Formats: sequence, structure tokens, C-alpha cells
Amino acid sequence: MKRILTGVAPLVAATPALAATPLVGQGLNLIAIAMFVAFVAATLVVTRWAARRNHSVADHYAAGGKITALQNGWAIAGDYMSAASLLGISALVFTSGYDGLIYSIGFLASWPIILFLIAEPLRNLGRYTLADVLSYRLRQRPIRGFSASSSIVIVLLYLVSQMVGAGKLVELLFGFNYTSAVVLVGVLMVVYVFFGGMLATTWIQIIKAVMLLAGCAFMAFMVMSHFGFSLNSLFEHAIAAHGKHDAIMRPGGLVSDPVSAVSLGLALIFGTAGLPHILMRFFTVSNVKAARKSVLYATGIVGTGYAMIIVIGFGTIALVAQDPLYHNGAGTVIGGVNMVAVHLAHAVGGNVFLGFICAVAFSTILAVVAGLTLAGSSAISHDLYATVIRQGKASDQDEMRVSRITTLVLGVLSILLGILFEKQTIAFIVSLTFSIAASSNFPVLLLSIYWRGLTTRGAVLGGTMGLVTAVVLTILSPTVWVQVLGHASAIYPYEYPALFSMLVAFAGIYVFSVTDRSARGAWERAAYQNQRVACELGIGNKTAS
Repeated sequence: MKRILTGVAPLVAATPALAATPLVGQGLNLIAIAMFVAFVAATLVVTRWAARRNHSVADHYAAGGKITALQNGWAIAGDYMSAASLLGISALVFTSGYDGLIYSIGFLASWPIILFLIAEPLRNLGRYTLADVLSYRLRQRPIRGFSASSSIVIVLLYLVSQMVGAGKLVELLFGFNYTSAVVLVGVLMVVYVFFGGMLATTWIQIIKAVMLLAGCAFMAFMVMSHFGFSLNSLFEHAIAAHGKHDAIMRPGGLVSDPVSAVSLGLALIFGTAGLPHILMRFFTVSNVKAARKSVLYATGIVGTGYAMIIVIGFGTIALVAQDPLYHNGAGTVIGGVNMVAVHLAHAVGGNVFLGFICAVAFSTILAVVAGLTLAGSSAISHDLYATVIRQGKASDQDEMRVSRITTLVLGVLSILLGILFEKQTIAFIVSLTFSIAASSNFPVLLLSIYWRGLTTRGAVLGGTMGLVTAVVLTILSPTVWVQVLGHASAIYPYEYPALFSMLVAFAGIYVFSVTDRSARGAWERAAYQNQRVACELGIGNKTAS
């Protein structure tokens, strides 16, 4: 991990470097600024349009269920493919070659899991949030409390890295001080969600996904044109240019031990199925068929993007690795390895395309933070306030008011955390986020759908055990215990926790469920058959009391 971790969760490390190229770092990049301002203006227009249609709870949380399958597919791709996809994976390939592709494959492999196991039951059983599905036959208060807590932890962890990266990017593009830059990003995020809700967030994600895919397509096309549209020629030039030569085409450059490799793969594949801002997107379509189709569209879009990023990654080796224009006097890449995709953008497209990629990097972050904020506010307003505190008796107006207040609170909190963590090494947070989602939300969601024996006690205790284990093992790993806290050796010797934290979660859910002899537990097992009918047919969608 210490070889390239800062490229794994690159929103912190990659975006600050955007202004460090010879063409960005020497004064303001006016082209990037112009495109940045144009994007913000366009999204504010979208938000104003969406605000006129954002009148009810259903509109605010799920865009009234009126998003088409194709639109939702693009929005899912926009919500999922962050700056980590382009900047971070390119940096991993640049440094580690073949092993860098584990992230592309892992991120993509999660979508068949969602398509075949999650999408249809989620859409049939739920309304707005993950907790709607979990509480179908489980007790409302404890299961919604667990789900909301887990979702808030995931949302805040993700927001920290996104806010720091976005703040650094705006700081370096405009010359603002860091605090002002973070405040600017936080204000925009709150405006999108507060006024436009899910409809505005959806269209911002669609715009961002189109921009990102267009940028990747142009960059990949220009890279291939340099090598006669021959992958063999590209790989041969990359091998010749890389310091490790043909070792970059063999595994072992990034993850050296099998336990860490398995843990990383589990986090990437199953973590996606536990991310609250991704799961919310399945409630924005009108029916199960549209939910399935939106996953298919998203898989195609995401897969296409990652296929092009593979070309871009090896293109950075072939075109940037030995070009002195992109290296400082010490011979290292200007701005660090996270900069290589941005350097490649200049190498193949000049200043104009460099400005476009800078704007895309910002747009990716802004779209993701909007989705995260909406997921966090809905967990509190819908799951905790409307259902737990008010026991389902809150009016739409009250729930909307609490949602908007929560959006403001999350905005302020994310700004404060972004400022607090400016100087901290927080690159591990993205991997931790996926590990937590894979170890808490995913096991509970999967077993609530497919296991008759699940009870509330097992879901809450087992899911909490998985969450805590993922956090503790991450703190005790070499990534944090040695590199961040400065100890000589790590207590937990592996870099990723998912293998063990997922086992703890599933084991805890099983043990505490089968040992639950209460009358309530028996009722929950008996209610599984009704849930199964609703899961398959989409009828009888009533949450348990």
C-alpha cells in the first residue's frame, strides 16, 4: 500500500496536483477556469429547473420515480465513477502496471452482483432508502437506527476525501485560500440538494458522466493514434519506457500477499452493493424492469469507461514516463504520480483539452458529493425522523423540512471536516469506505432478502460487528498504524480488512439470529414468505411495525 496508496484514493492526492503541471502551475489556467464556471452555471440552471418540480418527499428522495432506465444508467455511472476512476487508476497503472487494473476489474465486477442479487428486490421492497428494504419484516427502530448510522459513517468518510480534493482543486485554479475553496464547494453541494433534490442531482450526474466519458474517449483515441491503433505497440512502448520494464505486465507490483489481494477484491466487488448513494438510485425509476435495465446501461457505460482508462494508464507510461516536460529537476513526475493522466491530457490535446480534464475532475467530485449528501440527509430525515421518531406519522412537509435542515447540517459538517483534514493523510479513507459498506450494509441487505432465518438482533449486532471490525483493522493496518501514526510495525499485518470484517459480519449475523428464541424473532422468520412474494412480484409493499 505504501508504494502507491496515495493513488488508490486519489481525490485527496490527485486533484491538488491538477495545478502543478508546467501549464497549470505557472499562473492560473484560464481555460480550466472558464470550463469550470460554465459547468457550475449549467448545473445551477438545472437546479433551478428541478426546484420547480421538487414538491413532495417522493420528488425529493426519488425524483418521483420518473427517471427513465437510460437516464438512471447514466446517473449511476456518474455517481459511481469519481475522479478516482480516471486519475487514481491511471496513477496505479503508471506505477504498478498490470496490478493497477485490479481496481478497474473490481469496480466493474460489482455490477453483475447488483444486477442479479440486489436491483429487483431492492426496487420491489423499498421506497426511498436501504432501510425501507431491511425493515420490511424486521423491527423498525433498531434496524433503521443501524442502517442510518452505517450510512452516515460511509457518507461522511466519502465526503471528507471528496471535499479535500475539490477544495484543493478550486484553490489552485482560482488562487483562493483553501478554506474559501472548501466553503465554495460546500455551498454548491447544499444548493443542489436543498433546492433540486434527486432530480437536480440526477441530471448533474448525467452531465458529469457524459463529460467524463467524452474526455476518456478522446484521450484513449489520441493515445491509440500515436501507436497506429495497435495495443501491442502501446504495450511494447510502455514496457520500454517503464523502469520495471516487462515486470509491469506481471502481477505482484501493487498487492504482494494473497490475503490483501482477496480483501481488496472483496471490498471493491461487494462494497458497491452497500453504498447508500448508489442503492438510492434504484428508487428513482418506475418499475423493476427499468431498474434492471438501468443496471445494464450503467454496466456498459462504466465498463466502457474503465476499458478506456486501461488504455490511458498504459498511455501515461508510454508518453509521459520519459518526457522531461513533465518531470522536475529530481527526475520525478511533477505533482506526483497522481498527475500523470492530467499530463497525458496535455500531451495529446494541448492546453484546451488540459482545461477540459481539469473541469471534468471538478465536476466528478461535485456530482458525487451531491449524491452523498442526499443519501445522508434521507437516512436521517426518512429513516430516523419520519419513521423512528415520528413512527410514520410525519407529514411530507415535516419530512422535507428535516431533510433540508439535515442537508444544511451535512454541508456545514463536511466543510468543517474538509478544513480539519486539509493536512492529514486520508488517502486510505476511500478503501475504508468500501470495506465498511461490504462489511455492514451488504451482508445485512443480502441476508434480509435471501435468508429466512435473519432476525433483527442478528442484523443489528452482526452488521455493527462488521462495521467496527473494518474500522479497527484499518487503524491497526500498516496503512494507518505505521504510515500515519508512525509506529514501527503494524498490529494487523495486511493492508485491507474486508476479508476478515466480512467474515465477522456474516458470522455475527448468523449466530445472533439462530440463537434468537424470542417471539419477535419467530414472527420475523414466519414473515419471510410474505416478503418473498413481495420481493418477486412487487406487491404487498408494507414495512413491518
